[in-house]
Amino acid sequence: MAAATTTTATTTTANAPGYDPPPVAAPTTPFNFAQHLLEANVHRGDKIAYIDDHGQLRYGQLAERVRRFASALQTLGVRREERVLLLMHDCSDWPVCFLGAIYAGIVPVAVNTLLTADDYAYMLQHSRARAALVSAGLLPVLEQAMAKATAEGGHELDHVIVSRSEGALPAGTISLDALIAEHAPQPAAAATGPDDPGFWLYSSGSTGRPKGVLHSQANPYWTAELYAKPILGLTEDDICFSAAKLYFAYGLGNGLTFPLSVGATVVLMAERPTPEAIFRRWLDHRATVFFGAPTGYAGMLASAALPAREQVALRLCSSAGEALPAELGQRFTAHFGCEIIDGIGSTEMLHIYLSNRPGQVRYGTTGWPVPGYTIELRDEEGRPVPDGEVGDLYIQGPSSALMYWGNRDKSRETFQGSWTKSGDKYVRNPDGTYCYAGRSDDMLKVSGIYVSPFEVEATLMQHPAVLEAAVIGINDAQGLTRSKAFVVLKPGTQCVEAELKAFVKERLAPYKYPRLIEFVDSLPKTATGKIQRFRLRERERELQPVECGKDVASNVLLSPNGQLALAGLQ
Repeated sequence: MAAATTTTATTTTANAPGYDPPPVAAPTTPFNFAQHLLEANVHRGDKIAYIDDHGQLRYGQLAERVRRFASALQTLGVRREERVLLLMHDCSDWPVCFLGAIYAGIVPVAVNTLLTADDYAYMLQHSRARAALVSAGLLPVLEQAMAKATAEGGHELDHVIVSRSEGALPAGTISLDALIAEHAPQPAAAATGPDDPGFWLYSSGSTGRPKGVLHSQANPYWTAELYAKPILGLTEDDICFSAAKLYFAYGLGNGLTFPLSVGATVVLMAERPTPEAIFRRWLDHRATVFFGAPTGYAGMLASAALPAREQVALRLCSSAGEALPAELGQRFTAHFGCEIIDGIGSTEMLHIYLSNRPGQVRYGTTGWPVPGYTIELRDEEGRPVPDGEVGDLYIQGPSSALMYWGNRDKSRETFQGSWTKSGDKYVRNPDGTYCYAGRSDDMLKVSGIYVSPFEVEATLMQHPAVLEAAVIGINDAQGLTRSKAFVVLKPGTQCVEAELKAFVKERLAPYKYPRLIEFVDSLPKTATGKIQRFRLRERERELQPVECGKDVASNVLLSPNGQLALAGLQ
C-alpha cells in the first residue's frame, strides 16, 4: 500500500487498504478535450452513446454532430476563447453543444436551468457570452434575461440557437438542427493546450452570488483518469444514469466525462429527478450505475413505488453533494444489495477527490483521498491538525479550477498556490478515512465546543419518522449559541419534540442534542439538493428579537397537516 502521511498532521495521500493504482500520464500540448473523447470512441460508431426522452444518439452520430456544430459556431463569428451560454435541459443536444464548442476552442458556460431571468441577465453580462444555446422551453426566460441585461447596460449576445424547437421560431433565433445540417464537419479540433480555457461552471450559489469557475481543457481528463476508471471501475458495458444534471460539476462527470471516457451508454432525462422518474429509467433502460445525492436516496427509500431488488440492474451507486448518513447507505444496500459510494467533490475541483471504494465502503465516512489528490486539514491559523480533531479541508490535485472569473479576491482566498480551500470541515480517523463535520460557516460552537450540524442531522435521520433534518445555531437572550433542528417527517408519521431530543441524547454526547426542534414541510435547498442552512439562519434573524421557544406568526405558515412551513423557502 502506498502511503504518505505524518504522525501529527492530518495531511495524506494514503490510499484505501490494498489499493495502489498505476500512475496516470499527463496530457501534452496540443490537447483538446472534445477531440480526446471523440478519438477514444472512434471504433464505437454504432454503439449507443445517449438515450434521452426523444430517442438515441450513437457514438458516430455524436462525433459528426459535434464537429458540425464546431464549424457552425466559427461560421457565426464566435472566436476562440469567447464564451457561449449553455442553458439547456438534459438531452443529447447538450453534449453536442458542449463538446462542439470545446472542439472549436470556444468556451461553453453551462448554467442551471432552474434560475430566474435576473440570474441569467447577470450571467450574460458577467460571461460576456457571444451566443446562447437554449432549449425551446427555456427561450422565454432567456428573452426576459436579455431584455433585463439590455436595460442594465447591455450584453454581447449576437446569436440565440434553439434546441428541440417545434414550429416556427421567433425572429432572430436559429434552429440547432438546421444549423448543424447546413455545416460540414470541422476537419480538425482547435490546437488547444492542457491549461487553455475549456469551460465554465457557475457555483451553486449556496452562499451568495454565483461565481464563474473557469476550468482548463485537461481538468475533466484528470477526473476520468483518477476517479471514474480506477475508483468506480466504469467500463463500456455500463449504462450510466445521473440524477444530477449536466450543468453541475457532479452531473457533468457522471453524464459526459466519465461514460464517454470508457465508451459507456448514458441515460439522460429532462424532468425533475423525482423517485418515480428515477425508478422508470432504472427499469426501462436497465441502468447499471446510478449517481445521486443523499436527499434523493432518502426520498427513494421512503417512496411506495420503490422497486424490488430483482427488478433493477444496479451494480453500483454514487452519492455526493452532502455527506451520506450511514443509516441511508445501510438501508439502501440492504434493500438492493448495491453499495452507495459516498464521496465529496466541488465545482472548484470539478469532481470527487475524497471517496469510499467499491468493496471498501465505510458508511458514515467519506472514505479515503482519491489517489492523485493530497488532503490536508488545517486549524484557523492554517496549521495542520492531528487525527480526531476538526479542521478546514484543503485539497491539492490536478483538476483544480484556474480561477473565479472577474473575482480576484475570492480567487486568492480559495486557490492558494497549489492548494484549494474547500470551505468544508472534516475529521480524519485513525484508519485514514474522513468524516464530514459541516461547512466552515455551518459549524456550531456550543459552550465552547464545536458541534457538527451534520452529525446531529444524521442522528435525527436514524429515527424511523424522520425524512430530513437541518441544524443551525441561534443566539439566545444571553447571546449564547443554541442549536435548533428543522425536521421533515415522513408522510403518514408522527413525532414530538421531546421524543427526538431523547433519541439524540441516547446516541450522541448530551451537549450535542438540539435545544429546539421545529417541524417543517420542506427545507430550503439549492438545485443540487444541498440544504441552504444560511437561509434558515436568515429566517431566524428576521424573527428576532424573539424569546427562544416562542411562536412567531410573521414568517411561519401552517400547512394542512398542522406542521410548520417556512414562508418563502419552498
